[in-house]
Amino acid sequence: MNVKVEKLEKNLANITVELDAELVEKAITKAYIKVKNQVSMPGFRKGKVPQKMIEKQYGVEVFYEDASEFLIQDSYEAAYDEAMKEIEIVSQPKIDDITIKRGENFVYVAQVAVKPVVTLGEYKGIEYTAADITVTEEEINEEIERARELNSRSTPITDRPAKEGDICDIDFDGFVDGKEFQGGKAEGYIITLGSHTFVDTFEDQIIGHNIGDEFDVNITFPEDYAEELKGKAALFKVKLNEIKSKELPEIDDEFAAEVSEFDTLAEYKAEIEKNIKERKTLENKSVAEKEILKKIVENSEMDIPDLMLDAQVEQSTRDFATRMESNGITIDQYLNLVGQTPEQFLADIRPVALNQIKERLTLEAIAKAENIEVTDEMVEEELNKMAEVYKMDLGKFKEFLTDKERDGMKNDIAVGKAADFIYENGVAVEAKPEEE
Repeated sequence: MNVKVEKLEKNLANITVELDAELVEKAITKAYIKVKNQVSMPGFRKGKVPQKMIEKQYGVEVFYEDASEFLIQDSYEAAYDEAMKEIEIVSQPKIDDITIKRGENFVYVAQVAVKPVVTLGEYKGIEYTAADITVTEEEINEEIERARELNSRSTPITDRPAKEGDICDIDFDGFVDGKEFQGGKAEGYIITLGSHTFVDTFEDQIIGHNIGDEFDVNITFPEDYAEELKGKAALFKVKLNEIKSKELPEIDDEFAAEVSEFDTLAEYKAEIEKNIKERKTLENKSVAEKEILKKIVENSEMDIPDLMLDAQVEQSTRDFATRMESNGITIDQYLNLVGQTPEQFLADIRPVALNQIKERLTLEAIAKAENIEVTDEMVEEELNKMAEVYKMDLGKFKEFLTDKERDGMKNDIAVGKAADFIYENGVAVEAKPEEE
């Protein structure tokens, strides 16, 4: 195999790959094996027509398309590795100029995007908006209330009707225009009155009823509801099966000892304040880094090739589809729900993908400019974290990791260190009144 790299304008390059003629012959045979079971010819059983007979009838060119695909698939990875000695490829190849003929060498050209050079602007001393990390008494109380909710107890109620705050077990069957609708029926559904889990006044109409009551609930679906139900009136046949009262623990030293490692409420509150402050500090650091990075990107110069952007858009789309599928919805269903075409979705995601590329390249350039070093200890620490996430033994996890993935991890760590660097070298300024 012969590989030639030609650098083009706008961060593109052509990789010309030439393969020996004997590989072409093997690929033609492979193409014949792929299609032979689909070929019929008088005098032969289906799948038994010899290669030479097919070539005589249709010409050897009938195999060229499949043979070309096999040759490219089998050779591009090695060609990529060879080309990476001269250029840094950041996109999938765009294959063009394929030359295939029996008895001659096979040639194709793969056009790729080359990692752009970033000309950094000023990246030290960048101003960012200072954030208030003061912890209020209200925030502390909210955390305590959440702990009370988690440690609440439910007591069955039999001697009174349901009231706001009660936990009720209900059966219901919904009708619109006199007909049942999908998703409008359930048995043993648990609902907390006043939680506004259901639309309109559904929960309010349960209040005042006793266990065993069967009654009607009338509601109107909001205008921003699902297309087939929005704005429509609905009747629900409801049966109240059970009522429970939620009892919250008293806020005292005993409560603090039960939900934490501290003996007193004062110590527990101090720990909550400390945790909230740490969380705010991390959140505000992230916001500040984004603000600083945005300014640095605007001050820097780089030419992003379309092939590189196309690759990022494709990756972002796959990531989004995976997130949707983890929630039980396909990307097509999502687009239908939000009323978007695939073209509109891609148009929306493209500028986001472009910004992601620019931010990443900028941080990589800063890491290089500042000689940010990634030590083996840093990599080991990151490997430990990942092994814990995947619940794998560290040794086994390392076995699955390729050299390319390890290099990518080191690059990620360097980018993270560069983000820390711009924050540590940034200048906090007070927010203007109108910005607040």
